[in-house]
Formats: sequence, C-alpha cells, structure tokens
Amino acid sequence: MDSTCGSTKPNDDRIKRGWINGFIGVVIFSGSLPATRVAVMEFDPVFLTVARATLAGLLAVCALVLFRERRPVRNQLLPLLIVAMGVVVGFPLLTALALQHVTSAHSIVFLGMLPLATAVFGVLRGGERPRPAFWLFSVLGCSLVVVYAIAQGLRASLQGDALMLCAVLVCGLGYAEGAKLSRTLGGWQVISWALVLSLPLMATLSGFYAPPSFAGISPQAWLSLAYVSVFSMLIGFVFWYRGLAQGGIAAVGQLQLLQPFFGLALAASLLHETVSPGMFGVTVAVIACVIGAKRCAK
Repeated sequence: MDSTCGSTKPNDDRIKRGWINGFIGVVIFSGSLPATRVAVMEFDPVFLTVARATLAGLLAVCALVLFRERRPVRNQLLPLLIVAMGVVVGFPLLTALALQHVTSAHSIVFLGMLPLATAVFGVLRGGERPRPAFWLFSVLGCSLVVVYAIAQGLRASLQGDALMLCAVLVCGLGYAEGAKLSRTLGGWQVISWALVLSLPLMATLSGFYAPPSFAGISPQAWLSLAYVSVFSMLIGFVFWYRGLAQGGIAAVGQLQLLQPFFGLALAASLLHETVSPGMFGVTVAVIACVIGAKRCAK
C-alpha cells in the first residue's frame, strides 16, 4: 500500500461518522469561550466553573437513570477521574480565570494548540501512531498560534496566556483519556459518569461560592451559564468523544483547529470584539493545517 499522504484508501463508514460527530462537537464548543467571557463579567469564575458542572451533572444523572446505564467497573474509575479533572474542572476553571485578563477573541487563538496536545496524549494514553508528516502539520499549526501569541505579548496579559496554556494541556489529556475510555464505556456515558463523579464536590462548592444575591444578573449572563452548562459541558462531549473514538484521537482531534474560526466569528458578531487581520490570518493558516493533518493521520 502506498504510504504517502493522500493515498487512496477504502471508504470507512466508521471513520466518516467520527469526523462528522467530531465536527458537530467542535461547532458546539466554539461558543464556549464567548459565552464564558459574557458570564464571568457578572459571575465569579470559580462559581461559574462549579455551577456549570453541577447543572450538567444533574442532567447527566437523569440521563443515566433514564437509560439504565451500567455503572463503570473499578478499572474505569481512574480514567473517569482524569476526564473529570481535565474537562469538568480544569479547563472550565482555567479558562474562566484567564478570561478575566484577556478577551475571548485572544483566548480562542490558544485553542489552535489543543489539537497538538490532544494528539500527544492520544499517543501516550491511546496508543496511536500517526505518520511523521502528521506531526509536521500539527506542529506547524501549533507554532503559528504560539508565534502570534508571542507577537501580542506586549499588549496581552502574561497571566491570562499562562492560564490558557495550562487549560489547553489539561483539556488535551481529558480529551484523549475520555476518547480511549469511550471505546468500551460509550461516548456520552464517559462525560456523564465523569460529571456524576464530580457532582458531590461541585454541588457543595456551588453553594459555598454562590453570590449573596442574584439580583441584577442580566439575562445574557444567565443564558451564557445555561449554554456552557448544557452544551459545552454535556451535549458537545456526546458528539466529541464519539467522534474521537470512531475516527481516531489524533486525527479527529485536528478538527479543533477549526474552533478558533467559529469562535472568532462569534466573538466578533455577538461580543463586538475586534478581530485583527493578524488574528484572522493565523486562524486561516491553522485551518489549512488540518487538511494536511487529516490526509496524513494514518
């Protein structure tokens, strides 16, 4: 078989479904940072993190009971805890803290690094072995984002950028671990059980960090909280983990390079944030990288 990128391979319905599910998940996730940016203007970032996890956890409990899903076995508990620490607690909290220092448009550019992080953890935790050319495209996309962030350094917040970098790392680990686990447990079941494991702590902290009064909270802030709770924390992962499991963690993970494009469009249209030509150019460039990475993933 020809091993060069773009060689003809038999159609694989499972892989196609993986890319479709992954794309739907990315579209849903694209609204997360703009919505978080709106919410943290009126909610404490810690409260926002635990409240969204609590609301999503309650929905997950209802779904698991309704469909009478079997409980995870003992050797699945540690991976579920890693998923919970990565995507239920770590990424939401770190991004919420970062968005107190940077705009959602600036933070979205950092998401261009997430596919590389996911691919690395896919190799370490999922046992995948993409071609060398895949890493070339993945590293190129990541490098474009890093160079742009450095170029913005004098005007951006070092603290905000550091928080976003940490968020990307823990999220990549959570994505890869959840995708690996979803092969045996199921896509929506993984995020649901991770939310359930986190629910006692998240519900307790929600009461502890709740503001004295919710009077004066705007409808936009409430809608943003609802979005990140229902869509970003639960529904998006139903499609995302299924896509990663079907199409491959490293390969489908490159779809995250499209997330900045959708996110920047939302930031500009809904939040009226400025999207500079340089920011747009970086986004277009990393989108081009996903095409090459997809062709060379296996």
